[in-house]
Amino acid sequence: MKAVLLREIDGPLELVDLPDPDAAGGTLVRVRAAGVNFADILIRRGRYPQMPPLPAVLGSEVAGELADGTRVMSFTGGGGYAELVAADPATLVPLPEHASFSEGAAFLLAFLTAYIPLTRQVRLRERQSVLVHAAAGGVGTAAIQVACALGARAVAAVGSAEKLAVCRDLGAEEAFTYDDLPDDLLVDVVFDPVGGELFAASFARLRPLGTVIAIGSAGGAWAEIDPARLVGRNSGVQGFYLGRLLRHDPGVVAAALGELRRLWDDGAIRPCVGAEIPLADVERAHALVESRQSVGKVVLVT
Repeated sequence: MKAVLLREIDGPLELVDLPDPDAAGGTLVRVRAAGVNFADILIRRGRYPQMPPLPAVLGSEVAGELADGTRVMSFTGGGGYAELVAADPATLVPLPEHASFSEGAAFLLAFLTAYIPLTRQVRLRERQSVLVHAAAGGVGTAAIQVACALGARAVAAVGSAEKLAVCRDLGAEEAFTYDDLPDDLLVDVVFDPVGGELFAASFARLRPLGTVIAIGSAGGAWAEIDPARLVGRNSGVQGFYLGRLLRHDPGVVAAALGELRRLWDDGAIRPCVGAEIPLADVERAHALVESRQSVGKVVLVT
């Protein structure tokens, strides 16, 4: 099979011939689309907290077909940038008939990462406000839609004016570039996949009893938080990491996935696929994501 191999940190992504995966290690999926996530960029740059041994085939979520033609989407735990992957049967999810393979490869990680914190870690009430950082990205576009589906007001923050329209089209009632965020903007929840300085500044954006949800650190390490500051502001912080939750409480993930599927089937949410790029052109896909030029999810297609 053809697969994309990363041999070393900061190395090139090479399209190579590799043996087909062993079916004894899982259920073989003929990959039609593989999601590109920022975690893949961090692995390539040696900055991911749980680095896989190299050389490795990147890619943690795919959509494709089983041997009998059944259309599925799945987490992979690595190896998704390939024509075939051996997936744990427990992670296989039927791909809705109304969905494309690219949408399937853009669904699981982004929407579970948005939905579980916004329904289990905070309890959004009608018309509460959610400020979504990196709102035009894969997870950000999911968070806007989930917030709206839950009856909340989504406020989008993005890095460039070209991305504002996408956020508004997805349901954001307000959308700003970071330079134009109003000084007096206060919200009930800050949804933060960025980390770094944005995370540190997010607490000043909270109304009383508000919460910052830390999702990722694509923009740098999280600042240390003094509990006295949280107490003094009547605010809180929640952290979310889907990979660990999948390992330790898969029942929560399964229940959330069922709820998300119903929202998808009802048309309340839909994956935002910003670019479909051939597997052989994987370098262009990584450049789009790493440069923050992409909108929605970048997907590799085979």
